[in-house]
Amino acid sequence: MHWLFLTEGVSRWIPAHWRGSTFVCWRGPTFACWLASLLPCMAQGQVPAAAPDGVASAQLADEGVWFAGWDALGPWGAGAFVVFLLVCSVLYIRMRCKAQRLTQSLKQSNEKLLRANVKLKRIAFRDPLTGTANRALFEYRLGRTIARADSSVEQPGPCGPVRVGLLYIDLDGFKPINDVEGHAAGDALLCQVAVRLGHMTRKSDTLARVGGDEFVLLLGCLASVDDAVAMAGRVQKALSQPFDLPGKAVSISSSIGVAIYPDHGKKEKLMAAADAAMYTAKRAGGNTYAIFKESMRQGVAAQFDLQQALRRAVASQQLVLFYQPKIDTRTGRIRSVEALARWNHPQFGLISPRVFIPLAERFGLISEIGDWVIDEACRQTAQWARERRFMRVSINISGYQLFQTRLAQFIAEAIARHHIRPEQLVFEITESVAMEDDKTTMAVIAELTGMGVQISIDDFGTGYSSLALLRQLCADEVKIDRSFVRDVALKSDARAVVDAIVRLAHALELRVVAEGVTNQQQREVLQALGCDELQGFYFARPMDAQALIASEIWTSDGFEPVRFSRSSYIDNL
Repeated sequence: MHWLFLTEGVSRWIPAHWRGSTFVCWRGPTFACWLASLLPCMAQGQVPAAAPDGVASAQLADEGVWFAGWDALGPWGAGAFVVFLLVCSVLYIRMRCKAQRLTQSLKQSNEKLLRANVKLKRIAFRDPLTGTANRALFEYRLGRTIARADSSVEQPGPCGPVRVGLLYIDLDGFKPINDVEGHAAGDALLCQVAVRLGHMTRKSDTLARVGGDEFVLLLGCLASVDDAVAMAGRVQKALSQPFDLPGKAVSISSSIGVAIYPDHGKKEKLMAAADAAMYTAKRAGGNTYAIFKESMRQGVAAQFDLQQALRRAVASQQLVLFYQPKIDTRTGRIRSVEALARWNHPQFGLISPRVFIPLAERFGLISEIGDWVIDEACRQTAQWARERRFMRVSINISGYQLFQTRLAQFIAEAIARHHIRPEQLVFEITESVAMEDDKTTMAVIAELTGMGVQISIDDFGTGYSSLALLRQLCADEVKIDRSFVRDVALKSDARAVVDAIVRLAHALELRVVAEGVTNQQQREVLQALGCDELQGFYFARPMDAQALIASEIWTSDGFEPVRFSRSSYIDNL
């Protein structure tokens, strides 16, 4: 009778004709020593010993798993079995190591996925500068807070039904600081404001940044209007304390509008009510707060109706694109057009973007309108290309759109959907937005230039341009602001500024466009100074695509626009 010792997990691999044999499945630290003692026995053709020397029965009982009877094997049979045992043991150990590595890899992948989810949630629901809630998260929490307030009406507590307060906070004096001290100082100020307001909030409150210098504080579980008024007073006191900026301390004040649910309206109108109250406080001179009153209702209702009408404008195709040509100063031909949105209101007719774009930005509609403008401009560009009319089309991009990381992907999808070349699109970004040096903005601009579209710096000369940052943007074009063009033929200082901009842009290999040209004198001076393209009412007003074609600015073959003649455009003013 012989004994063999099997490692844990190997017994399942015993051949079927050995199942009647006697062996013990043994796991333990002395197993390797026993295997080493088998090799001399196998070399001499002897049967291995029953158990390792020095292994007590108690230890065998502790480390053994089970026993069974088996018939004696010859020396070579036992040796073959030991070899089989060694191979199975090595395979088992290797598989266990691989399983451990796989488990660790899955654990690490899961941790990376969790971190990525946290990052995505932060991007989707947090303001990238201050870290406060953004408009999307604010509206979600507003709905939940109002739902809890409604449930308290059905089951009131000891203090009666709770109310929901809304403080709309606008920073007085922020723009001068941002303009004089620079955008970095303005960003630092906004971050400090967010920190101070955050220290004043409770767990049931939500602080959100909804505009450049506008914050909204959602107050849950209020017993009365007085609680919201008291909070507004504390906010004003906190924001009136000096802020430490690099190199100096600055002071600001705040205008606050207060609205209460359900006293001042349902969820949809509560934000507009607080906004109207804030503007009332601002018109009173600022540094105060105002509680919404019914006397403000008419203005709020009109604003709300306009907001809802603007929401329907995209779906009902009330928005249209007009195109204003740009003239090549060397050839007098049309080289590109700028796409400009118009709202064809069924009651009020064409509404200028100066009216509805600020409204869209305030109520979070700018992204939807911006997406429509991009898609429609791409569609029209593709249609012109099919008609063998090849033009660059300029599209204005707002700062709100640049804060969206999805912008580049949307543009790429629109280009692919309409089968146009990326270089046919020029995206105009205002100088103030381009020079903010925000990481998100710079990343989006880098994506746009990487896909092949062109970048134009609009209103150039009105901000505080950094030449290093201008190079970093990889821009293709600068547009001289109309404030310089207006006086270029009359004042030497305006002419000197335009001349400096043209020389700088050409040194950086950028195309120069002058906008706002209204007369022949301006055209001649700008052309003499070296501007590449001119744009303005002197050449053509913005017009829809059909009017653009009907005015015969294209040649019959479609490859090149007609040479500019004054009568071709002035007749269409």
